[in-house]
Amino acid sequence: MERSQTPIETDALIIGAGPVGLFQVFELGLLGVQAHVVDALPFAGGQCIALYADKPIYDIPAVKRCTGRELTERLLDQAAPFKPTFHFNQTIDALERHDDGRYALQTSTGTRFVAKTVFIAAGVGAFQPRKLHVEGLEAFEGTQLHYRLLPDADLRKQDVVVLGGEDSALEAAIALCDSAAQSVTLIHRRDVFQAEAATLAQVKALRASSRLRFVEGQITGLRSQTRLHGLVVTDTDGQQSTVPLDSLLVFLGLSPKLGPVAQWSLDMERKQLCVDTETFATSAPGIFAVGDINTYPGKKKLILCGFHEATLAAFAAMEIITPDERVQLQYTTTSSKLHRALGVSS
Repeated sequence: MERSQTPIETDALIIGAGPVGLFQVFELGLLGVQAHVVDALPFAGGQCIALYADKPIYDIPAVKRCTGRELTERLLDQAAPFKPTFHFNQTIDALERHDDGRYALQTSTGTRFVAKTVFIAAGVGAFQPRKLHVEGLEAFEGTQLHYRLLPDADLRKQDVVVLGGEDSALEAAIALCDSAAQSVTLIHRRDVFQAEAATLAQVKALRASSRLRFVEGQITGLRSQTRLHGLVVTDTDGQQSTVPLDSLLVFLGLSPKLGPVAQWSLDMERKQLCVDTETFATSAPGIFAVGDINTYPGKKKLILCGFHEATLAAFAAMEIITPDERVQLQYTTTSSKLHRALGVSS
């Protein structure tokens, strides 16, 4: 494992900032443990945000209806008193156990941790952007080709092309039209989009004002030398045209990949981690798995089941984090200690 920086020492490292990972933060917080959280996405919410941010969820206890976005916001607010530290846009690429039982971990960006306990709440895997496969295009990734709108990217006076037909693509095109980009072109295989009504209305208005150009078709080739300067677009009739550009932003959705977890020598069954249902520990001491990433007899892939798993995992982890202390079950309705931790009393 590369020694690139002083490692962050923590009692608990959570892999995955989806609903179950966020509730794991809360349950650990109630027990006095502050957690670090790593996620491949640039935001919290996991599958809830990546796949159904604005679709309704009806089976969260005591919440009749909420969207994936609303559920994420509520869980973040609930966990806020325990001040978790989030590390977005990175995956855990290396894990090894120290002689003292702690785990050394390193992320894809070089962030290093030494953790007493690790909680894998990675759902169906780390969500990665679906790549656009056109011969020669990969060479421009990170310079002229991007799979998300970079907040610090300077696209002023550039001809920018956005590929995609759903919320993320349309929202990026709208944002670019509001910036100082020289021109913005939206490419999609057909002139039909899937997005919120307000987003669709904005796109329609921008097209009508000629601030946003739309090209129907698929990217089938490149115009490039040392730099990418054009895209070959083929329409449904087989006619080709060239769209000039300085930068290309691709939004073709996200796909989950199990990633390095599969290489950590943990007991698995059908790409899921086997756990003890008393503690939700994996086959490695100090590593727990909660949510859709785990499997056991009778497993149900429901958010509310993940919440239950996170609770038992938190209590089990305390035997490793504070082995000399007996952890007593306290209730948030009556415990003054928990009230102080939650910030609801002095």
